Amino acid sequence: MTNDKVYSMPLAKVYPLLVAKAERKNRTKEEVDQIIEWLTGYTPDALAAQLENGVTYGDFFTNAPALNPNRKLIKGVVCGIRVENIEEPLMQEIRYLDKLVDELAKGKAMEKILRA
Repeated sequence: MTNDKVYSMPLAKVYPLLVAKAERKNRTKEEVDQIIEWLTGYTPDALAAQLENGVTYGDFFTNAPALNPNRKLIKGVVCGIRVENIEEPLMQEIRYLDKLVDELAKGKAMEKILRA
């Protein structure tokens, strides 16, 4: 799958997959929403609006109200690639979210996930 295909996917298609990944490991939708809010600055209402408006996954990150500066502290491997080494900025933002949801599903404490 090319990056353009990832960027053009509807957020409403990706979001349930992120939630399902967390819920399979006894974590909650609210925790996924908390991660998204920390990473992007979208409030729960703003996230709901993005889901309803059919925004693409790429535009969701491009138009994020307040990307957290501490997101640069996220390190590790997603899909065999180190997130800190991804050169394309938009793909790096997407992989940051993947990594945080992976950490949630692995049982990490929320304080550690949110780099508190």
